[in-house]
Amino acid sequence: MKKLVTSIALFAAIGCSVTVVSAAEESHDLAAQATHAIAGNHFPIIKPEEQNWSFAGPFGKYDKGQLQRGLKVYKEVCSACHSMNLVSFRTLGDLGYSDDQVKAFAAEYEVQDGPNADGEMYNRKAVPSDHFPSPFPNHEAAAAANGGAAPPDMSLLAKARGVERGFPQFIIDMIPIIGGYQEGGPDYIHALLTGYQDAPAGIKNTDGSDYTVPEGTHFNPYFVGATSLKMAPPISADQVTYDDGAPQTVDQYSKDVAAFLMWTAEPHLEERKRTGFMVMVFLFIFTALIYLTKKSVYANKEH
Repeated sequence: MKKLVTSIALFAAIGCSVTVVSAAEESHDLAAQATHAIAGNHFPIIKPEEQNWSFAGPFGKYDKGQLQRGLKVYKEVCSACHSMNLVSFRTLGDLGYSDDQVKAFAAEYEVQDGPNADGEMYNRKAVPSDHFPSPFPNHEAAAAANGGAAPPDMSLLAKARGVERGFPQFIIDMIPIIGGYQEGGPDYIHALLTGYQDAPAGIKNTDGSDYTVPEGTHFNPYFVGATSLKMAPPISADQVTYDDGAPQTVDQYSKDVAAFLMWTAEPHLEERKRTGFMVMVFLFIFTALIYLTKKSVYANKEH
């Protein structure tokens, strides 16, 4: 019995030591990668991992349930700082909402209109034809409220952000029938939202001095602009309540809002894929007919 207890304790100690060593190695590797990125001024420090998206591939489709959850995350979290000026409320009908639901959703916002008969601007409740309003009156006000860095508009963020894949994947990405790699933006958004962490010890600046995270910024190895960014971790577990039983975790929130932003950037993705597939089928059949016609016309010709 004593031998059994001793063996169990020994295995537990070995397991703990392996975990500690592994964590130390990961921290050291991250510090080395960060130092290399700073020296070459190329970011992100770590490329985002590819996620499994319902809209990936030539036959991919949006998951409307996920898009509705992503809209909720945007409304309750992201809309406090980020605008979505290019998206109108009426397009939410494509997510499965009824006309009445869209009207009720739009009425929760106020937009500026006018001038009225007196030449003055005024605020009114939004209607489906309006676009999502900005939380700030102008770019300067947005920058002033966020430490000098104005939060980007999210309408096309999923197409404007992302990290390109290197060789040989980029060759496959250029073949439309395979579907291409169009998930770089959502991958990046998900990685950024889940990538906040403490900066590891051992990072060096270009002059060899120890690196310290600039005051007012937050270390994130997935940020494409530098080692850290001004935006603090925007979301935490159980911050947004889901009605469909989906996990209320940072990972799930990040995936849902990333998918939603992919939809805002490319709402006609499914239609484009269907059209592209039909075009490829037509070209295949047309090529076959041309070949058979050539064989028939020149079958009795001497070569």
